Amino acid sequence: MVLACVCCAAVARVGPAVATLSIFVTPMTEEFGWSRTAFSGAVSVGGVLAALTSPMVGTFLDRKGPRTILLVAVLTTGVTILMLSGVETLLGFYLLFCIARMNFAGPFDLGTHGAVVNWFVARRPLATSIATLAQMAGLTVMPLIGYWAMVHGGWRSGWIAIGVTVLAVGFLPTWALMVRRPEDLGLLPDGGSPPSPAGKGNTGAAGPAVEEPTFTRAEALATPAFWLLSLYTLLVYPVQAGMSLHQAAHLMESGIGASVAVSSVTTFSATSGLVGLVFGLLLRRIGVRASLAFSGVALCAASLLIARVASPFEALAAAAMFGVAMGGIHTALPVAWADYFGRRSFGAIRGVALAIQVTAQASGPLLSGVLRDLTGNYASSLAVFATLGGLAAIAALLIKAPRPPTRHANA
Repeated sequence: MVLACVCCAAVARVGPAVATLSIFVTPMTEEFGWSRTAFSGAVSVGGVLAALTSPMVGTFLDRKGPRTILLVAVLTTGVTILMLSGVETLLGFYLLFCIARMNFAGPFDLGTHGAVVNWFVARRPLATSIATLAQMAGLTVMPLIGYWAMVHGGWRSGWIAIGVTVLAVGFLPTWALMVRRPEDLGLLPDGGSPPSPAGKGNTGAAGPAVEEPTFTRAEALATPAFWLLSLYTLLVYPVQAGMSLHQAAHLMESGIGASVAVSSVTTFSATSGLVGLVFGLLLRRIGVRASLAFSGVALCAASLLIARVASPFEALAAAAMFGVAMGGIHTALPVAWADYFGRRSFGAIRGVALAIQVTAQASGPLLSGVLRDLTGNYASSLAVFATLGGLAAIAALLIKAPRPPTRHANA
């Protein structure tokens, strides 16, 4: 039930995703005469706001759980997206979209991953991949919903359709069914039951409980693993956000039709979700380090492929490769944080890491927009993205699980 709630919240989350926003780049910039740099800046400012607030939200998650965080995120995101249908100025666009984007990059991420981490240990990769699949399903459908409404009523109708979808899918399940931790209901992670009073009971379908590390935030920050995972994050997320936002615009400028460009966005999302599920099934066998390295190589390859797109088939193939990379990253990276540092202070630790992640995400769209405005195309930014993907693969190979912290018996 909790995982189903997480999946609904994950679908609602993608309302202000950069892939969803990408279908609005051309109609809104053409109507108002905004530059691509100015338009992309809203993603970056929203990311900076998320970076500033994520450490506080993470600490709140450890104390109160994901329910309140996700409820506030769904409501404010849905309302601000509905209000985007009435914008007339760049300032108004920034004020509204930055709030929605801050929710996407901060509270939604912490709330959904926090719920999965609290409720799953042994089955964490599979649960994470199912939540990722739900998010990618939303990212597959949400641009189509917006595009369909846009075709029939213009870009303003597109925002209305997306805002209504966010509220309809995300609010009620979270309000009615989300629970902080399995221990609050007398359960254990992975669906297990606590031992009987005599100590002879079993732990349910999941088998014996898995022993976890219990790092505090200060202890995690003192490990090389934290900073190598942060470096990996800093390298891959400018590529993810920059390519997602400008993918459709780049394809149309390369002579690819608008319908194929939108289809490439949905192809990326669908591939990412399906590949993420495969990673969820295999992650315990191949390990997070190999998964992250493979994903970095795939991200490099996707950047090179999309830079050379000349036909609809090549556009869809490049989008699929991009989906392979992000499917691995979306599954393996959250599992790595939780497996290495445990559930105890996941929100506080993830909050710091998320500040790094959303700062990286904020830089990607802005970099793409600036280089496109300076050069007239996206070739330069895609070359930078290919380099970052390759460096991320190298960084992944250096990551090792941290040693459990040493504490005094009376600590």
